[in-house]
Amino acid sequence: MSQQQRKIALSGFTLSILSIIGSSAVLPKPEMAIAKQVRPNRVAAANAWLAASFPIEVFQAYTSPFGYRRSATGGSNWEFHRGLDIAAPQGSYIRNWWGGTVMKVGDRTACGTHIVIQSGPWQHTYCHMEGNVETAYNRRYLIDRAGGILIWEGQQLPTGIRIGRVGMTGRTTGPHLHWGLKYNNNYVDPALVIREMFAQQKIARSRINSQQSQVIIQESKVIRDSGY
Repeated sequence: MSQQQRKIALSGFTLSILSIIGSSAVLPKPEMAIAKQVRPNRVAAANAWLAASFPIEVFQAYTSPFGYRRSATGGSNWEFHRGLDIAAPQGSYIRNWWGGTVMKVGDRTACGTHIVIQSGPWQHTYCHMEGNVETAYNRRYLIDRAGGILIWEGQQLPTGIRIGRVGMTGRTTGPHLHWGLKYNNNYVDPALVIREMFAQQKIARSRINSQQSQVIIQESKVIRDSGY
């Protein structure tokens, strides 16, 4: 097995929830933006994915799967697509899949304006977002003024919070979110995670008769290339 194949292999996993207190909407000093972390709670494996959040508010379709594909921007070259592309209207909101710490914000790359979040052994990346990266107090932050988004490097974010909006920054042929996942530094197919989330939530909905709000994972058979 090649090194890249090993990178792609999906490992077994255990998840934990990070609960935090949100930051101010105006530009604060970094020490004010870093939220207070509460001790993580262990989640039973049987319903671990019930607490996770689908990363797109307004889902349209899955447009490019994880794995090898021909170049999305033309040509006959093959490339490895390290995530799942999810089409959504430009300007619609992106939500944090799992509570964790912002490891990096960036822009002006093929990934466009993006954010990388670490949640225990999991690392999740969100690409092609609206906004740009700026620096203050010797710290970098992602800002989308029109969307009311301000995310600092080093900030801790709860599950489900809005972290940005779908854009067309970077290498893309249409508005979508490129969502990438790693577990212990190994690439994971996000579709496998979404399917498990969908299955567990479907089971949970069949067992309860309440109007409690739940994250609904939609599935689509539409597949087409739309960029990075």
